[in-house]
Amino acid sequence: MQDTALLIIDMQRDFCDPAGYAAQAGIDASRLSSPIPILQALIPRLRAAGVMMIYTREGHRPDLSDCPPYKLARAHAAGAPIGAQGPLGRLLIRGEAGHDIVPELYPEAGDIIIDKPGYSAFHGTDLEAILRAQGITRLLFSGVTTDVCVHSTLRSAIDRGYDCVTIADATACCDDAVQEAMIRVVQGEGGIFGRVTTSVALLSALAGD
Repeated sequence: MQDTALLIIDMQRDFCDPAGYAAQAGIDASRLSSPIPILQALIPRLRAAGVMMIYTREGHRPDLSDCPPYKLARAHAAGAPIGAQGPLGRLLIRGEAGHDIVPELYPEAGDIIIDKPGYSAFHGTDLEAILRAQGITRLLFSGVTTDVCVHSTLRSAIDRGYDCVTIADATACCDDAVQEAMIRVVQGEGGIFGRVTTSVALLSALAGD
């Protein structure tokens, strides 16, 4: 597993906390927080097996200079203007309480944190440079949301030649039908976007069962 990294995508308070950005936009944060207990079980086992932990956080500079106008307009229309003051600080702004990882999954010393301005973790970041430098060839995907940031990062990773595995029950989005559809997309055409597994199957494989 030395060539493998777990991507823990956007498990931030802004998405998973009922006081965060997603909830302000009318999204049920309890759905987005559903991977937390699964990842609490997975992360220690994967870490012990030598898997690199990489956390991503979506957010923008305080002056919003890295936020495209269409994204600002969409968020404003949804009732959660990026940069507006919320219970956890300014919404989707780096350095605010809402931008940080949820306490239940907080990174340990030595874990990698990628701050990204877009949906794909490769866009505008040094993620690929880190993966290449560390000899990572396989990526395990978890986090939120399955249909946006997880899937955008997955497509980018596939194009870059990584062996990709999506942990279905360790990902979530705001709609069960969309979640199911996105997992089916990954599996389509003989696994065009890599393989799909579950946390139970992965833990069983780690145990040698």
